[in-house]
Amino acid sequence: MLVLAAIAFTALLGPLAIDWRYDAIDWNAVHAAPFSPGHLLGTDSVGRDLLARTLVGTRVTLGVAAAAALVALVVGVAWGAVAGWCGGRIDEAMMRIVDALYALPFMFVVILLMVVFGRSILLVFIGIGLVEWLTMARVVRGQMLALRERPFVTAAEAAGAPPVTIILRHMLPNLAGVAIAYLLLTIPQVVMIESFLSFLGLGVQEPMTSLGILIKDGADDMDMAPHALLLPGVVMVTLLLCLTRLGEKLRDRFTL
Repeated sequence: MLVLAAIAFTALLGPLAIDWRYDAIDWNAVHAAPFSPGHLLGTDSVGRDLLARTLVGTRVTLGVAAAAALVALVVGVAWGAVAGWCGGRIDEAMMRIVDALYALPFMFVVILLMVVFGRSILLVFIGIGLVEWLTMARVVRGQMLALRERPFVTAAEAAGAPPVTIILRHMLPNLAGVAIAYLLLTIPQVVMIESFLSFLGLGVQEPMTSLGILIKDGADDMDMAPHALLLPGVVMVTLLLCLTRLGEKLRDRFTL
């Protein structure tokens, strides 16, 4: 948590302490080495400051991942809660829809969205979130089925509480820990998907940057400037490890 907080804090406030913007070009320092005058970590192939671009790219990647994970959380919890509570044919029909959506090729859906609506960050996180909710829905449904057998739910039903009240006041609070744990496990997947899409040119578009774009640019220039690939790569690996570790700990703690 401390490492994640440090990365997020640096990505948010770090660009304010740098003289160069992420999209500003220094024509006198193209492919500058680290610790060059005015560029602590050097520049890329067109003279843009790598430190500024890495900080902004980390901010964009975390923002897209958080927004997509929030979409997955809202849709997945609502779908899984309704399916788990209703049971029977409704549950069967809703989960067969989830199975059918799992079979759709994700990249085909994203490419279709980009062609029809154009390329934007909004479409990126909506598209990713509307795919990642499937796992969340299955997890929440399983927890709802387990909670329905608990005595406090039976007591609430015997007291005449309506189903909506039981779900909102009694069951969802007990699901919160599991939902948050799987939300943290969803964020690393979203980071990887966003970086992969940006690597292919389907995600975040220039002049805006993300970790995926930085890794692609660094891979293209790794023979001349290996540090351009190393820096965003280290940041991404650190984010993925911390988020996965934290999510696994919370999942083990809150799973029924």
